[in-house]
Amino acid sequence: MAGPKTAERTRPASGPRPRRPRLPRRRTLIALAVALALVGGGGAWVLYGSSWLRVERVTVSGTLRLTPEAVRDAADVPLGGPLVSVDSGAIEERLRRALPRIDSVDVVRSWPHGIALKVTERTPVLLEEKGGKFVEVDAKGVRFATVDKAPKGAPLLELTTDRSGGAAASLRRFGPDRLRREAVRVVADLPGSVVASTRAVKVRSYDAITLELTDGRTVDWGSGERGRAKGEALTALMKAVPKARHFDVSVPTAPASSGS
Repeated sequence: MAGPKTAERTRPASGPRPRRPRLPRRRTLIALAVALALVGGGGAWVLYGSSWLRVERVTVSGTLRLTPEAVRDAADVPLGGPLVSVDSGAIEERLRRALPRIDSVDVVRSWPHGIALKVTERTPVLLEEKGGKFVEVDAKGVRFATVDKAPKGAPLLELTTDRSGGAAASLRRFGPDRLRREAVRVVADLPGSVVASTRAVKVRSYDAITLELTDGRTVDWGSGERGRAKGEALTALMKAVPKARHFDVSVPTAPASSGS
């Protein structure tokens, strides 16, 4: 008699086992390394060794009083050298040292063969007379050039400090450079119409700055502080008393005028 049937054990259908990714062989790694080295070396050769990216021309823009030729000569950019190796910092330093009229310069690589020098010149806002010539002073108080003829629109700066009393103390405390910057600060705060008619800015001490206008009128400005308020007070005072010969805005909340 047949015994009870036993359930047959069935194995689950098994597909092909997933293959493990093969690691690159040593030869493949070496080939890749060689290829990368060739690419890197080729790039370096293009930048430094080939004639494709060499400096062939230098262009100059932004000059006013200076000539492009003078800027190129002072920059002394090495022609024929690799464009990538041009030292822009050294060029800027050479230009500032040789041409103090330059306030700033951008040295730009103009691929594939050019260097562009974008110059910003200093603009005189004051002049100091010296030996029949004129020293130009810019908006930062920097004395940057000596010229034979006074440019228009820049008043004379007269540092009339003496060696006695308060003037001497002011000179010891602030020094001529600081007083020069205070005069520049005053000019920056003057209304445009007043700047155009100012013949001289006279500085006796830090808080004793006066203006002499081209028609002989004078202005007591005081120190360079609160310049905007003083400019507004002076404009209003000149309109209110147009025939006055002297104006005092050293205290802008209490301006005064005299003479007629």
